[in-house]
Amino acid sequence: MKTKYFILLALGALGFSSCQKDFDPASYAPALNIGGYTSSDQVAPTNLVAYWSFDGNFNESKSNTVGTNAGTTFAVGVKGQALKGALNAYVTSNTPTAVQGLKSFTISCWENMPLNDKGIVGLVDISNTTAFWGNMTVFFENGGTAASGNLKIHVNNNGVDNWLGNYAMTSPWDKWNHIVISYDQVSSTYKVYVNGSKIATQIIAGNGPLTFQNASKMVFGTVHFQTTPSLTTGTGKQDWASYLVGMLDEVRIYNKALSDDEISSLAKLEGRGK
Repeated sequence: MKTKYFILLALGALGFSSCQKDFDPASYAPALNIGGYTSSDQVAPTNLVAYWSFDGNFNESKSNTVGTNAGTTFAVGVKGQALKGALNAYVTSNTPTAVQGLKSFTISCWENMPLNDKGIVGLVDISNTTAFWGNMTVFFENGGTAASGNLKIHVNNNGVDNWLGNYAMTSPWDKWNHIVISYDQVSSTYKVYVNGSKIATQIIAGNGPLTFQNASKMVFGTVHFQTTPSLTTGTGKQDWASYLVGMLDEVRIYNKALSDDEISSLAKLEGRGK
């Protein structure tokens, strides 16, 4: 009887040990917390009016607006997948209604591109379908070098051109960079951020609430007059303009000027894939 008892104990111990899992210290680690957030989606969620993740599709997820692809593909992004551009390639879309009606805003995106030696490169352009320049154009200007890139922004406020830049970005090529532009209608103040840090502040006295014009279309990966056909009747293709041959990811548009801390947290969280 004792022999059978010991055999049963040994078999029971063997069965118990075979079911145990190795200790994983990471499972007991506290969740990542940056600025009080554990996910980029927690940053000003009620003010987020448009979001393109480019995770396998070109659609805007807040309004379910469908994007139309013209030659782009997908690649590994800073968070999930990203839009992968090419020469003469871009994505067009109807502009969500909430974006057309912006008075203040924050637009954020990630880009990863080589030196633009073929012309200016548009990242995001909210078209003005009757004007030369769009309502909000974020682009890299000509004149970049191996050591520096020139970031530039154009915003149309009821027919008045607001120009921001050129802002020199140190060695920006072939790596991911987080770019943010904000505007506060109360103080008439623009701010520009790169990788979570503010690089410029510009006040346009009396600028007030924005009013976009003819803002029904937008494009990713070039400026609005480089599409086929042009998104604007104001002009057609220019030989000094080109296309994004790199990647674009996580385009977010908010209806307020985010705070410095919110923008820093957004950059850090998305940069970690959160």
